[in-house]
Amino acid sequence: MTSGGRKGYSIPDNSNPEDKKVDIVQNVDQYYPASGRVILHVDMNAFYCSVHEAEDPEQYKGKATAVAGSVELRKGIIVTCSYAARRLGISTGMQVQKALRICPSLMVIKPNFHLYRKYSNAFMQIAYSYTPLLEAVSIDECYLDITGSRQFGSPLEIAEAIQRRIMEELGLPCSIGIAPNKLLAKMASDLKKPRGISVLRLRDVPEILWSKPCNEMFGIGGKTAEKLRRLGIYSIGQLAAADEAMLVEHFGVMGSWLKRAGNGIDHGIVNPEREQSKSIGHTTTLPRDVVGLAEAKPILLNLSDQVARRLRRQELVASGVQLTIRTPDMKTITRSRQLEAPTESAEDIYKAVCGLYQRHWNASKPVRLLGVTLQGLTAKEESAIQLDLFDYERQPKKESLNKTMDMLRNKFGENAVLTAGMLSDTHSARIRNHKERGTSLQKDNLTHMGPDEA
Repeated sequence: MTSGGRKGYSIPDNSNPEDKKVDIVQNVDQYYPASGRVILHVDMNAFYCSVHEAEDPEQYKGKATAVAGSVELRKGIIVTCSYAARRLGISTGMQVQKALRICPSLMVIKPNFHLYRKYSNAFMQIAYSYTPLLEAVSIDECYLDITGSRQFGSPLEIAEAIQRRIMEELGLPCSIGIAPNKLLAKMASDLKKPRGISVLRLRDVPEILWSKPCNEMFGIGGKTAEKLRRLGIYSIGQLAAADEAMLVEHFGVMGSWLKRAGNGIDHGIVNPEREQSKSIGHTTTLPRDVVGLAEAKPILLNLSDQVARRLRRQELVASGVQLTIRTPDMKTITRSRQLEAPTESAEDIYKAVCGLYQRHWNASKPVRLLGVTLQGLTAKEESAIQLDLFDYERQPKKESLNKTMDMLRNKFGENAVLTAGMLSDTHSARIRNHKERGTSLQKDNLTHMGPDEA
């Protein structure tokens, strides 16, 4: 497929034009399955650093660069780094101080999330022009179902066109995986970086994947891989051959998924971005370790405020909330709870996440990242919000106040109207700063806005 993608397109000059059309259709059809899907996974390479290079190639092109949250204190964490930096031993999650010891000439760049969202929206729009079946899974990657896109050529030609356009129009490199399902498409995009295009079919799985360790399978984290090793399963091939009942015994329903994944089988579909988000979330990497609820509160308040703003913008309410905590050694925990009633209020969200922090986190342990995610989203107009007698009086006033605050902040900026608790921490101001505020876990900003809105 990689070498013969165009061999069926040679048509004699004396051919009838109608015959040419039939010949082209037939030649393209051979690259699409009679049944099944063709999925692409587009993965931007060193996205944040690549964006800065595209914006200022004279300063950054080909240089060892890294994006980090706290350049001044040198205690921040490397969020991502260029491939030139990676070749020198710099890696994501490394402390800035250590990275600068390894490479004193490393160019450490302050993050600009507004700029990243703008470029994210732009590359998604390019991908979207080839199929409406686009699912953004983060700010820098998406899945495309191109089964019905044969009018644009073979899958390889479509991947090449997307990759070429993203580079020519935006100056950004990307890798693309082509496969019959999302799992293999994701694995394929990782096979060749940067600027690679890889095809991974089911029949290729034994040769390409089975020799790899289990932790290289997308969806298998370190703890699961360690548990598999204790069961004598070290490679993806051994996982594929393992007894499913034994896997289910040790991993529950995930055991069946592990067995299927080892054999390259995935039944997940590409969910178009126009569908309602299943969650709205926001995380921020902190410039220094935070210890205790008192230090965490201003950050949690601002995170709660940001996700509530986005919730209201989509006219949704949330019935659940999740707290994400990451430690300085990059270990992550998540804790969630159902709310007493669906809400759009930052106050309700803030109380819930503070309760989760207090209940599930040792106050003496440092925290390097915090995140708040809203779950169980439903349209506000369809949701029956249960109110007690006191809330019946408060609710209209709260909604009116929220609308007024949202209007003022939309017009004059995020700092136009603030509560006292939002002012007590310098990092909290960064969360409200559209250039610095961190990574959105929700995807409502990726395909629903024009280039000038991003």
